[in-house]
Amino acid sequence: MEQVTIRSWGNSQGIRIPKDILEKLQLKVSDVLDIEIENDSIVLRKQFVHKTFEERLAEFNGEITVCDFDWGEPVGREIL
Repeated sequence: MEQVTIRSWGNSQGIRIPKDILEKLQLKVSDVLDIEIENDSIVLRKQFVHKTFEERLAEFNGEITVCDFDWGEPVGREIL
């Protein structure tokens, strides 16, 4: 576990994230992180970014997968 120190940064406070952690998470300057408080801890998460159509198309390998989903037993007048 690494430790960081809270430092003054203008009128705010901040921490520096070590380079090895940034590399492991593939983060770079200006990336946006989501911040939450969970059980007395500060949690930073990479922001979810939707892929463009071009990015999805580049990853497409020609296979379409279909998965069945079990919705459970009918409980009303569902049409089967």
